[in-house]
Amino acid sequence: MCKLPAMQSSELKRAAARAALDELVVGAVLGVGSGSTVDVFVDQLATLASPPAALVCASERTAARARSQGLRVRELNEVLAGGESIPIYVDGADEIDSQLRMIKGGGAALTREKIVAAASGHFVCIADVSKCVERLGAFPLPIEVVPMARELVARRVRALGGEPRLRDGGLTDNGNEILDVRGLDLSRPEQVEAHIEQWPGVVAAGLFAVHGADTAIIAAPDGVERRKATGARG
Repeated sequence: MCKLPAMQSSELKRAAARAALDELVVGAVLGVGSGSTVDVFVDQLATLASPPAALVCASERTAARARSQGLRVRELNEVLAGGESIPIYVDGADEIDSQLRMIKGGGAALTREKIVAAASGHFVCIADVSKCVERLGAFPLPIEVVPMARELVARRVRALGGEPRLRDGGLTDNGNEILDVRGLDLSRPEQVEAHIEQWPGVVAAGLFAVHGADTAIIAAPDGVERRKATGARG
């Protein structure tokens, strides 16, 4: 990853967010993730003459921001129980590779992000070019764990060569803790994701590799690029 100046990073987030407006399905419920780029996207939604029918948000933070902008927020269970669909899910990434596999969870919303993404038809990742990597793993891998399982999971992470550290700052929206893990070999991220997520006490790993993004909108100083994953869902 390359680090961008703060002002340039903000401008690129706005460019990616604006470009993602073209992906919306008029009159439909929209899934949205969490994080600074999603904050910008939600602000853009509020300026539309015809905003989405409602948002299903992957964090309490995003839901609060959407409501403050006058946007309607609904619960996922309500939407699905009513037989409705969520054609598009928009979220950011902490890292994304050329196959649109990602590390997410810097904002501690990884589990709910996975849930809303899984309930949606097409995953659109919005990011600036600094989040693009050749191989995942420079960003610490977040793992959401049930608190009583923290040391059990940490021991298993160490056995894989990882260095886990309990994240300061309280619990997730689900009442769980986050272990941030450095040093794991993520050359085969799908296998690592599937392996870790079968451990007792793990709620979710912040790898979005088994099911990555379908489309990535990447903003760079020289323009915005749309990338499609092979075998995308929508």
